[in-house]
Amino acid sequence: MRLDFFLLKTKGHRKNKVNIVTLGCSKNLVDSEVLLTQLKGNQIDATHESTKDDANIVVINTCGFIDNAKQESIDTILRYVDAKEEGIIEKVYVTGCLSQRYKDDLEKEIPMVDAWFGTRDLSRLLKQLNANYKQELVGERILTNPSHFAYLKIAEGCDRPCSFCAIPLMRGKHVSRPMEELVLEAKNLAKNGTKELLLIAQDSTYYGLDLYKKRNLAELLQRLSDVEGIEWIRLHYAFPAGFPMDALEVMAQRPNICKYLDIPLQHGSTEILQLMRRGITREKTEALLESIREKVPGIAIRTTLIAGHPGETEKHFDEMMSFVEKSRFDRLGVFSYSHEENTHSYTFTDDVPAEVKQERVEALMDLQQGISYELNQAKVGKTFKVLVDRKEEGTFIGRTEFDSPEVDNEVILKTTDYLRLGDFVSAKVVSASEFDLVAEVV
Repeated sequence: MRLDFFLLKTKGHRKNKVNIVTLGCSKNLVDSEVLLTQLKGNQIDATHESTKDDANIVVINTCGFIDNAKQESIDTILRYVDAKEEGIIEKVYVTGCLSQRYKDDLEKEIPMVDAWFGTRDLSRLLKQLNANYKQELVGERILTNPSHFAYLKIAEGCDRPCSFCAIPLMRGKHVSRPMEELVLEAKNLAKNGTKELLLIAQDSTYYGLDLYKKRNLAELLQRLSDVEGIEWIRLHYAFPAGFPMDALEVMAQRPNICKYLDIPLQHGSTEILQLMRRGITREKTEALLESIREKVPGIAIRTTLIAGHPGETEKHFDEMMSFVEKSRFDRLGVFSYSHEENTHSYTFTDDVPAEVKQERVEALMDLQQGISYELNQAKVGKTFKVLVDRKEEGTFIGRTEFDSPEVDNEVILKTTDYLRLGDFVSAKVVSASEFDLVAEVV
């Protein structure tokens, strides 16, 4: 976040204005939107990532996921602390994952921050900002992204024992949100023009186990699918072990549930999956992928992998490469392993050198680039329903049901007509690259 737009120093006693700065994932973005909604519900002037110079209070919602994210969060805090010391802003508050995980250390290291809050301290943060938590605003949300799509957080926290992951340390145990609350929020979003819901959680397939004593994702999908005005529902962050297959039956039956699944698999070697405590083997993973594709023909599968986990040899990496080659994922992201303290993997020696991790990340992405190119070439000549997301340098850009915003392919739309953002159009693909399609509006 740039600070050069803070041109005026704070003067006198003016009415407070809060600027919320969000780092990290879509789950953090939802938390910031809930905070923004609560502040406005308390008649407090608040904005999200404002480029103006009129906010005197800054709330930084941090990420503490891996080293790069932690560094970005710390750099952002320090920049705003500098702005405070220069008299440009008056108060700096820090919330989110980094603050939850390292609060005691950070308080000592950066004493100029006025207060630190964890991931479940919303009421306390509101009180600090002279606001009360308003129960009647549950299910209401002011969106910070274009209103035609919205992230819907169906649960908080995680009960999985993955050895490399620090998220349970920051987000706590899995807590599902009641179905009635989620349906109400979806209805409110639809009333305000939202057409696409992106379901997110640390582990969406665990949904309902705590509240309803069973995996209840299928029923939730049905209930959300019934909400008038919602044309696309997209499922993110599924866990492979114990996958609820009945959710796929709903996906296959309901036309407004996207044939799309984001299922982070993390590795393609059984030995490394065991070290990662993933509760699944490569063989079971491959059988699951086959079942998913059988139950939902034409489904696009997105996954995430980790390169360089402790103990990963060339043999293990070769297994992961062959796994990717065989699986032909529609979308794939790769992280370089980050050695996170207080995780089980931290008890192992971080024995894969940084440059080798990076080489492996690049090799996986090179392989995926070729797969993506072939899969996209097969779309040339076909017509798709496309959601118009934005206009950039005179060109309209959208997505098919097989693409999530910011992480997946985009469709560059060729047309002489004006398209309304948030509308659906039919478009015929005329050419394709590794990660984008070019299509003529029909």
